[in-house]
Amino acid sequence: MKKVSTVTAKQSRNFSQPKLTIGLDLGDRWSWYCVLDEAGSIVQEQKLGTTPKVMKEVFGRLPRCRIALETGMHSPWVSRALSELGHEVIVAHARNVRLIGESRKKDDRLDAQTLARLARIDPQLLCPVKHRSAKAQADLTVIRARAGLVRARTALVNTVRGLAKSYGERLRGCSVRNMNAEKAKGLSPELQTALQPLLAGIESLSEQIREYNERIETLAQQSYPQVALLRQVKGVGTLIALTFLLTLEDAHRFGKSRDVGCYLGLQPGRRNSGQSEPQMHISKEGDPYLRTLLVQGAHHILGPFGADSDLRRWGLKLAERGGKNGKKRAIVAVARKLAVLLHRLWVSAEVYEPLRNHSRRTMPVAA
Repeated sequence: MKKVSTVTAKQSRNFSQPKLTIGLDLGDRWSWYCVLDEAGSIVQEQKLGTTPKVMKEVFGRLPRCRIALETGMHSPWVSRALSELGHEVIVAHARNVRLIGESRKKDDRLDAQTLARLARIDPQLLCPVKHRSAKAQADLTVIRARAGLVRARTALVNTVRGLAKSYGERLRGCSVRNMNAEKAKGLSPELQTALQPLLAGIESLSEQIREYNERIETLAQQSYPQVALLRQVKGVGTLIALTFLLTLEDAHRFGKSRDVGCYLGLQPGRRNSGQSEPQMHISKEGDPYLRTLLVQGAHHILGPFGADSDLRRWGLKLAERGGKNGKKRAIVAVARKLAVLLHRLWVSAEVYEPLRNHSRRTMPVAA
């Protein structure tokens, strides 16, 4: 009599199990999930706590399923936890799933049903996105924390200047980085007393920002040697380069470098229908902070201190023929080309030649 191995029995049981599709609507404290079978019938609907322990207990008991959830605050760690359990996880782009975002019967239970049904029919309907790894998210948190301090410092500086101007006085100097209590010495005594705590807070924030700058430099040198490739471009510092690497994370996820501009929302939208082709604004999709940094880099490249390069010459020509808003359009266009250039340098690891196109045009033709 032939002995049946446990491995064979386990494989046969897995093969006989129905393929389940789950829609998971994440909330801050509570989430709702809906389970569909192969025929599209609802097998189970239930509410659960949005904690790692509960997620592992509930979905760890289920066989391998396809689970769809929307992008949000909790989606990065939830998607990683479910993937570790062996499930196929699809993270839907929240802005593109209009059946949920623009529904007149919006409800956590119904949203979970809609996610499950879309994932069961065709996952591409959810416009799936890819979350970064835990390490990349942790390193990017350092940059985002610094950005939070910069925003707080800017708000305090604007408050101090506004209060001083409303009193008929002005602070000496305009540099945010050097704003301290000494700047208030020329003010009236009563205004000095009122603004002293704010100026001390600004000075403390500037010191913390300097500490973050040192941490970012150390992080780039120790863990991300590719930053040196991107910093070859004048106007791109460690902050822009490291944010670019951590946001994209995988350089080979894009088939062409030109796709990076679309991914970051720096390409004009398109709404062509029939013979109508209206000119639209940029889509502003993707990571807004990285897009802001690229625009700042474009400002430097086109500014008075920008180094001579093909990118600068192209941007200045575009600004000259752009009309009233030519400079603004040129800055956005240069930011898009800068993103493409940085991705190309990252993939190819080439030495950057600022005037490469100019050198080709001026090269003498061999006899």
